[in-house]
Amino acid sequence: MSEPAAPPTGADSAFWAFSLRLYGRPGVPPACLALQDEGGADVNLLLFLLYLADCGRMLDADQIAALDAGTRPWREQVVKPLRSVRRLLKADVGAFTALSSGHLREQVKQIELAAEKQQQLTLETLAPAASAGQPAPSRRLAAASHLAHYAERCAPWPEAALHTLLDAWADDALARGQLD
Repeated sequence: MSEPAAPPTGADSAFWAFSLRLYGRPGVPPACLALQDEGGADVNLLLFLLYLADCGRMLDADQIAALDAGTRPWREQVVKPLRSVRRLLKADVGAFTALSSGHLREQVKQIELAAEKQQQLTLETLAPAASAGQPAPSRRLAAASHLAHYAERCAPWPEAALHTLLDAWADDALARGQLD
């Protein structure tokens, strides 16, 4: 990984565009949620590892561990608490009904999304797609290797969710002529 540079804005973030495109594919949102909630995965890091594979880059286990360690404080201290509050507001909280706090929940959701986007922009500066790791012998191999290395750092992942995510990534890459 190279020296961190100024983060791109969301408007010029290729990773953000990749994430939106992949997350919009059928089955991906529930698969990501299962990998996050059941397997302890950081969805932004998962998507970033697939993005780097998509860009033809391959990281080793230590480089993936460094990305995880570098973003863990933000994830633990900012993203997860916001997610917890947003989820809490889906139900009644004492005398406050879910209906009455719906507007607040939407505001928290927007802040959570902004925090997730900030994490993505930071990942791009920590490991720029043009120079991260090494050139991959194949994108498919890089994706499998990245997720295998990251899975070692998490709880067991639900297999069906993992396959759904990988299949969606492969379908997307194939549709763009990027799968080798």
